[in-house]
Amino acid sequence: MLTFVAFIVAIALLIAVHEYGHYRVAVACGVKVLRFSIGFGKPLLRWQSKVSGTEFVLALFPLGGFVKMLDEREAPVPPAERHLAFNTQSLGRRTAIVAAGPLANLLLAVLLYSLVNWNGVQLPAALLAPPVADSIASQAGLVGGERVLRAALDGEAEIEVRSFEDLRWQLTRGALEGQDVRLWVQADTASTEREFLLKLSGFDSKDVDAQMFQKIGLIGPLTRPVLGDILPDSAALQAGLLAGDEVTQVDGKLITDGQQLRQLIRQSVANQVAPTQLWTILRDGQRLQLKVTPQVVMAQDQAIGRIGAYVGAFPEQVLVRYGVFDGSWQALVKTWDVSTLTLKMMGKMLIGEASVKNISGPLTIADYAGKSAGLGLTQYLIFLALISVSLGVLNLLPLPVLDGGHLMYYLWEGVTGRPVSDWWLERLQQGGVAILMLMMSIAIFNDISRLFG
Repeated sequence: MLTFVAFIVAIALLIAVHEYGHYRVAVACGVKVLRFSIGFGKPLLRWQSKVSGTEFVLALFPLGGFVKMLDEREAPVPPAERHLAFNTQSLGRRTAIVAAGPLANLLLAVLLYSLVNWNGVQLPAALLAPPVADSIASQAGLVGGERVLRAALDGEAEIEVRSFEDLRWQLTRGALEGQDVRLWVQADTASTEREFLLKLSGFDSKDVDAQMFQKIGLIGPLTRPVLGDILPDSAALQAGLLAGDEVTQVDGKLITDGQQLRQLIRQSVANQVAPTQLWTILRDGQRLQLKVTPQVVMAQDQAIGRIGAYVGAFPEQVLVRYGVFDGSWQALVKTWDVSTLTLKMMGKMLIGEASVKNISGPLTIADYAGKSAGLGLTQYLIFLALISVSLGVLNLLPLPVLDGGHLMYYLWEGVTGRPVSDWWLERLQQGGVAILMLMMSIAIFNDISRLFG
């Protein structure tokens, strides 16, 4: 239920802001707006402004919206109102009205990111877990336990890394843009800083997918290898493990991180059998040794080991908060960075340099909406900001059925001095619909594969 409500609220809000952008600028430009609708289908609520005559509608399916303006191309317009029609406006005014929708989404993202920055958010500290074996991070010399202080892409200034999310963002940029990333880290507060180079310049942008951080080697922040809730009839319970036990060794191998322990358990199966392991644990200050035999389960046609317990403590948290001006500036920079990175990703997918598996549809968005809402208001606002940026950028693409397509027509009109012919408009619209349907089909297929595969 939370997922459904969070998804509907998110989509309705983002669409309302987008359409309000069109509506507000149209009114400012002297265009008569006939209907402002959030959603499609049967109207659930409607009212009419006594001042402007605009009908406001909230419809049954809030997965879209529209602003219907007076326009001679759609219906006859009385001569006395011809100056209020959209099609009679100057090129500059028509451009402003069309561009206002996507820009409203981008401005909303800036506002949401600003609210998060001003209020502050608890995020995992940039404390590194042991990197994946033979990964880019392990080859760079990182061993785990380091705290990242600053990062920089080649040719760019160093930036302060305040959380693990900051680090993930820089790694994502480096992987997508094919640039090495430099990290300045500290093993502990008493040690000196050291510089490490993660060679992402050779990273294939087709690998920028859900497994990207596995290949880089930095999956998540460091977490203490402490056990949480133990399930009944589980391997952990049979071995005598208890919630709160801290695992220090498995078969003599030093354990320093929860993710490291999870991977070791998962990969313990060989030939459909999980051998018994000797675990060394700390319990109430005492060192104990227990024999643990993971259970063999099937996951995506692969045999893996599980012990039936939550593995790994909550990572160390830091409060990231900015003042009014710094928070606003950081929000503007974040919106710009996400927008440009989104465009670069789309461009690479178009030319085959990035996987189309990165396209997400309504099912994935709904899933993330529910998860972020479950984590609290701040995480939900971050989710809304990200989707708002994506909606704004998507609508600026030069596809005929989107706002960007209309802006493309106006660019042609501005250069040639004449509008696009009806013949071309019809065929471009057909092509745009076909491309959009293809994108939607890929997105839904990815959703189903990701959530139910």
